[in-house]
Amino acid sequence: MAKVLVLYYSSYGHVEQMADAVAEGARSAGAEVDIRRVAETAPQDVVEAAHFKTDTAHPLIEGPDALANYDAIIVGAPTRYGRMPAQMAQFWDTTGGLWFGGKLIGKVGGAFTSTASQHGGQETTLFSIITNLLHHGMTIVGLDYGFKGQMGVEKVLGGTPYGATTIADGDGSRQPAQEELDGARYQGKRIAETAAKLFG
Repeated sequence: MAKVLVLYYSSYGHVEQMADAVAEGARSAGAEVDIRRVAETAPQDVVEAAHFKTDTAHPLIEGPDALANYDAIIVGAPTRYGRMPAQMAQFWDTTGGLWFGGKLIGKVGGAFTSTASQHGGQETTLFSIITNLLHHGMTIVGLDYGFKGQMGVEKVLGGTPYGATTIADGDGSRQPAQEELDGARYQGKRIAETAAKLFG
């Protein structure tokens, strides 16, 4: 049985919903799954003024060394100017010891994200996450075109071959669509299946 970590940061709950769907997909493939979040680093007055979502059922990641306990790590974060936010970047900046020891080499990785608009940096944000995973020697699994829900232009939808995505709108009012959650489940399942083949 593959052991999978879904690690995320979410300001308004969109990425949190996607994290739950990714985990559901991984569990459907028989994986043991933990969902963890990285710490909020924005000042409390900013969190309150921006009305960040602060209630969650998911505990904080214990620290960077915990990553070594998993066969697969799926990372989710919203975009900040076309890249992952400081909260997630700061966490990965603490993983130098893992990198030096090669502790994540050969593990499976993937990324998912949320943006306000259709062209708000989904792919560049995914790559800003994926480059960290590649530097750690991980094997990347995206949202392949076996998931047909990311095809077509009849409605506004997230989804890229680099990872599952959702679109929140500028005021955060749009919630993840069923197709977007299905994409997250599909990616989670594919990553768990890949990890099981490598480590099962």
